[in-house]
Amino acid sequence: MDKKEDKGQRAVQSAEVGARLLLALAGQPGAMSLKDLAAAAGMPSSRAHPYLVSFAKLELIAQDTGTGHYALGPAALQLGLTYLHQLDPVKAAVPVAEELAQRTGYAVALAVWGNFGATIVRMVDARQPLHVSMRAGTVMSLLNTATGRAFAAVLPLERIERTLAGPLGDPDQAGRPLPPAQRAELETAVAEHRAHGVARANGRPMPGVNAFSAAALDHEGQPAIVVTALGHQDHFPADWDSAAAQAVRAAAAEVSRRLGWR
Repeated sequence: MDKKEDKGQRAVQSAEVGARLLLALAGQPGAMSLKDLAAAAGMPSSRAHPYLVSFAKLELIAQDTGTGHYALGPAALQLGLTYLHQLDPVKAAVPVAEELAQRTGYAVALAVWGNFGATIVRMVDARQPLHVSMRAGTVMSLLNTATGRAFAAVLPLERIERTLAGPLGDPDQAGRPLPPAQRAELETAVAEHRAHGVARANGRPMPGVNAFSAAALDHEGQPAIVVTALGHQDHFPADWDSAAAQAVRAAAAEVSRRLGWR
């Protein structure tokens, strides 16, 4: 931990040491031997064992009586479930969005899937003035914006069809085959997102403004929120491997991590 963060705060070193064992278990798909677990936590087995005894009493870990291997216990499961129950995707994403805007100078928007489609819930202004009509509550075009295309690339087709049927999801239109032009746009959005991990808007729908968007996933792998960075085309390269695209991919991955996706 950074020394600046520690200033004025008293830490318990033994708690930090013991937590390394829990984090090591959390990073593995199955149970671990004492030797492997201690090595993963960066300590000798003799030091790790007393912590494991205490964690077992608290049911944070469980030991297989046959193999002697260790795994996370029911108390650890309860902690995880409680964390997920309390988790707010917007609250988890806002610090990441603010850091992205500060580091890159781009405007950054967060959007969730609402009753009418992709809806902006938070907007962080660019370092340089950027004239865009995006604010909290704005519903983004599903196929003509990077934000909408990021959702279109990861949501079930039924949801996309209902949204494209009209703002109220006309039940008479839902389920009907999409018109060829919309079908082609949707297929392109899906293919681009699969290939590059982001959706892109290159000078549309706002001339002179480029954008990249990526969906952050929750612990079940469902799209929870979309992170979008946008800027003037003179300062915002639109190629798929640009620094802007990489920054948006990394930001969405960090939000996904905070939401429990691995």
